[in-house]
Amino acid sequence: MLAALEAHLLPVLRDQGFKGSLPHLRRARADGIDLLTIQFDKRGGGFVIEIARCGREGITTHWGKKIPAGRVKAHDLPHDQRHRLGSPGPGVDGRWFRYDSGTSCDAVAEQVVAMLPEADAWWATG
Repeated sequence: MLAALEAHLLPVLRDQGFKGSLPHLRRARADGIDLLTIQFDKRGGGFVIEIARCGREGITTHWGKKIPAGRVKAHDLPHDQRHRLGSPGPGVDGRWFRYDSGTSCDAVAEQVVAMLPEADAWWATG
């Protein structure tokens, strides 16, 4: 699955200005950092994509740990400050991309690419 994401998703994200490596990517903008993290099912066969946004300086956790902009990941932010792709609203689980159901990894990666406009809309308003 990682190879398929690197072949299909990563070039699109690079074209959009994202840096980093799978599963954690970030894009610096004038008004903040867009974050994208792929979280794999611990049992295998699927993953979700979490997105978030933070200030250009990074974040300070509620316990005081400073995470600079070049190291922050989507899951470093509180749940109410991130979004799972495919989620209909806050606090509702997002879409699980399954590659253990007979769908090819390439097809699953293309499904992710097709959902990137949702991420862009969330970053624009989130």
